[in-house]
Amino acid sequence: MRDFSELLNAIRAAGEPTRLRLLALCAHADLTVNELAQILGQSQPRISRHLKILNEAGLLDRSREGVCAFYRLAGGTGRGTVGDMGQWLVDSIPDDDPEIMRDMTRLNQINRDRASAAEAYFRENAVHWDRVRSLYVDEATIERKLLELVPGPVREHLDLGTGTGRILELFNERAERGLGIDLSHEMLSVARASLARSPQARRLSVRHGDISQLVLKDASFDLVTLHLVLHYVADPEGVLTEASRVLEPRGTLLVVDFAAHNLEFLREQHAHCRLGFPDREVVDWLRKAGLETDAPFHLQGDPLTVTIWAAKREPHRN
Repeated sequence: MRDFSELLNAIRAAGEPTRLRLLALCAHADLTVNELAQILGQSQPRISRHLKILNEAGLLDRSREGVCAFYRLAGGTGRGTVGDMGQWLVDSIPDDDPEIMRDMTRLNQINRDRASAAEAYFRENAVHWDRVRSLYVDEATIERKLLELVPGPVREHLDLGTGTGRILELFNERAERGLGIDLSHEMLSVARASLARSPQARRLSVRHGDISQLVLKDASFDLVTLHLVLHYVADPEGVLTEASRVLEPRGTLLVVDFAAHNLEFLREQHAHCRLGFPDREVVDWLRKAGLETDAPFHLQGDPLTVTIWAAKREPHRN
């Protein structure tokens, strides 16, 4: 009876023109109250009331990020959930509806504004990133290897320390849904601008959060990735333990980072907490977290070597 009541509440919540428009917009991007009010040409308090109703009905997800909150269409599971109903409603809206077309035109402007801000951020920081990138093998080589290690389809992909969202994009053709977590508001803005240009943007989202204390359910992702993130964190073993916790049985964890090195300027000038990692150290952490590991892969650069550690969570045996 509880499920029937939830379904009825969701139908009532969606059965209003403005709220249906909000669902359509939030299916395409993570949006704030201010942005939605700008697109719909309505007051912020009015939009906030509608969003509250949709969120409480389970049709929208809400994630807090500093002083802002971002809203996105709730993810479905394919099992007849309220989130599935929200996706069905959005898919049923005619693409040529004049009002929806106007909304999407204004959304495109929001995305262009985000892209301009992201480009400015990159221009300011590009010289620092380019210097670090020049020290190791090109990113395309790393990405090809990652795709080789995950040949099959992925249901739920979690990218920890997502940065620009590039690894979400890399797996977007294989993953039904992708979620990126990052602590930097600036990088999340860059990621949102980048993902908005992806054809699969509706399936990819990012969220502010601490990767050492994930607000996510146990065993909820079948692929978890950490791409050149671990050397920035104070407690890398704790981050791997959290990654293991949210990994499903038979799920895969991919960790990409530098092999141990002695380039002290990366600590002094680029905030690296660790100067890379010996193979054995990471393998021990992964095994302590309950994961089975294969031999790591080494991609030799000059002077830095990139290592990829692949681990799996084996199902419990009786």
